[in-house]
Amino acid sequence: MNERLSASLSVGITSGALLLVPGVFVYLTGLPFLFPSLGPSAFVLAMSPNSPTATPRRVLGGHVIGVLAGMATYHLLAEGAVATTVSGSTAALALVASGSLALVLTAVGMVATDTRHPPACATTLIVSLGLLTTPIEAVVIVLAVASLLVAHELTQPLRPSVARVQPGG
Repeated sequence: MNERLSASLSVGITSGALLLVPGVFVYLTGLPFLFPSLGPSAFVLAMSPNSPTATPRRVLGGHVIGVLAGMATYHLLAEGAVATTVSGSTAALALVASGSLALVLTAVGMVATDTRHPPACATTLIVSLGLLTTPIEAVVIVLAVASLLVAHELTQPLRPSVARVQPGG
């Protein structure tokens, strides 16, 4: 098998396998341990496990900042609204403000604390746009990220090292 295909399969399988751990928690609890921004985090961990954006401090810290910023802006500006709100409504405008401000706060927070993890910008939108907004859901998001990191740490010695796949090469 050629090197690019082998690396591609390794990254894909690893990314999916990492999501199995929070997926088990979904199955056992019925709580939203799987959410869209967890996929990009799994990909970053699988593709570039030694990159600065894949450190546990940055992954967990970035998502925590995203959750806090999203919760603050949602409950301050758009409480009760959900991203599926009809266009042209006051609720839709409140969600736009909530999402935009949450992204500003998340970016500022991640840069200021050196916890830059781009997938956390999606987490802040998930929260600030009304999709996961309760305190329990906020805790679940953080626990899901932590479970992803534990799975990554426990399985990393078992995985083959992935040669960096360069675009166009």
